[in-house]
Amino acid sequence: MKIRPGGPDDLSTVLGMLDSAVEWLVSHGRTGQWGTESWSSRPKAVARVEKLLTDSEPWVAELDGEPVGALVLDTAPGPGIPPVDEPEVYVRLLVTDRRFAGHGVGAALLAHAAEEVRRRNVDLLRVDCFAGNEGRLVAYYTRQGFTPTETFTVGDWHGQVLARRVG
Repeated sequence: MKIRPGGPDDLSTVLGMLDSAVEWLVSHGRTGQWGTESWSSRPKAVARVEKLLTDSEPWVAELDGEPVGALVLDTAPGPGIPPVDEPEVYVRLLVTDRRFAGHGVGAALLAHAAEEVRRRNVDLLRVDCFAGNEGRLVAYYTRQGFTPTETFTVGDWHGQVLARRVG
């Protein structure tokens, strides 16, 4: 697997991954995380992803030249997440192409994020995720070495912030 820098040119690729994730979640009755509408059909969602790909640090994982996952790193969390009193790298987006589920794409991208944190001489990597669906996503991040810290709520959407020390 190769992980390359991403950018605004990857917008349609990342939106395609997000759309396929929504389709998969809906097919499994899990509509609480991202709803039922595709990301690419919602102008605000498209603008949000485009801003992340332009203003933050996107990375794209490829297998045999085909994009299979995306990661966006930033130096701070998004709105609604309290900052910390130390330098951090924050995972603002992590998505994998559902066709490659079970191939370790997400784990490879998170390992890359940890390396970026070390390269910057920072010790803290944080992420937030949907806390519903029996905590499946929280459990995934826990398996990747993260520890749950605080919870938060946006409307009726329940989230979990997780942290990982990498130093």
